[in-house]
Amino acid sequence: MTHLSLEKNQLFIYLLAVLLGLILGVMVPEMGGRLEIVVWPLLAALMYTTFTQVPLTHLRDAFYKPEVLLAAILGNFVLIPLAVACLLLVAPDDPAVKLGILLVLLVPCTDWFITFTQLGGGDTRLAITFAPISLLLQILLLPFYLWLFLGDEFHLNLAQGEMVWAFFSLIIVPLMLAFLTQKWLAKQDNGERVINFLAWFPVLLLAMVMFIIAISQVTIVLQSVSLLFHLSVIFLLFLAITAVMARLLSRLFKLSSRQGRVLAFSFGTRNSFVMLPIALALPASYELAVVVIVFQSLVELIAMMVFLWWVPKHLFPLSR
Repeated sequence: MTHLSLEKNQLFIYLLAVLLGLILGVMVPEMGGRLEIVVWPLLAALMYTTFTQVPLTHLRDAFYKPEVLLAAILGNFVLIPLAVACLLLVAPDDPAVKLGILLVLLVPCTDWFITFTQLGGGDTRLAITFAPISLLLQILLLPFYLWLFLGDEFHLNLAQGEMVWAFFSLIIVPLMLAFLTQKWLAKQDNGERVINFLAWFPVLLLAMVMFIIAISQVTIVLQSVSLLFHLSVIFLLFLAITAVMARLLSRLFKLSSRQGRVLAFSFGTRNSFVMLPIALALPASYELAVVVIVFQSLVELIAMMVFLWWVPKHLFPLSR
């Protein structure tokens, strides 16, 4: 069994972790408070091992297909924010829910997007070379997006010391450590083996984080069943919009089917777990943002099972 096999079955692993967490949260409600203390170390390890799988040292390789790079940037960082703005119009009128939607839909995925591109027959090399650019752009642009959508509310209510601490300690620091690790391992004979070993951890660590979040947030989840249905409609609409967007941009930039598949999986997958540290550091009144982010990741993974069949068969079939 390889880490790729683990990634193929990650949906079932996450669903099991959430289900067990909800059950234990109901049966032993005090357990959530006891386990919350280990969430931050787990998140730090999750971020580090995940970032080691993003080819941060391959930035120079990204420009061998500039038209694909331009299409991916235009879709992810210009058109998708416009689509999210439209979806917010039909979102529940709750600041925490809207913030959760913004956090999870505005930032493209940088790790399992590569896995889905590979499984869906897309140009994996392009996915690999776009990933570090995507990660850097979203880190730079996310504060601007939040200010654009939330205005003064973001500065006054959300820019708390805990959020700043979470951003730097659980995103920036692991990112720099991962970059230094990749640079060092590139000079070692067993460097690729170490990177492959670290690839086992993101799915397992994220499952543990989801398990603890489910235990600690079980009351909110049980009170938000109708909200989850509303959110599922929004997230499915988002996926439909991104699929159309990938098709149109692929035609506009005259991309091949395999290159178009890179766009489809990049637009459809979001960086939910990278946003978790930020959501968990929000004030107590914004607890629903965490539920929104975890729920979106589950909806997305189920949808990607469909994408893996539909994208290569119908959206971007290979020319005969």
